Amino acid sequence: MAKICPITKKGSKVAGGYSNRVRATKFNPTGSVRKQPNMQKKRIFVPELNRTIVVTLSTKGMRTLTKNGVYNTLKKAGVI
Repeated sequence: MAKICPITKKGSKVAGGYSNRVRATKFNPTGSVRKQPNMQKKRIFVPELNRTIVVTLSTKGMRTLTKNGVYNTLKKAGVI
């Protein structure tokens, strides 16, 4: 599955890992953890092309599709 959303350009990022002891003392970091975006595979019908496209998007990218329109958003992102 894709790791970068073509619409929002979201990818993974390195964040801090915490244990309960770190929260108590605000000291002794426990290292880094890689956080992945919430990627979903969706079948989207594009009426302008009269066909269905399967795209892996972040959930924020799905909201952007519904807000700005499927064809315009995918064309701007370079997917179609």
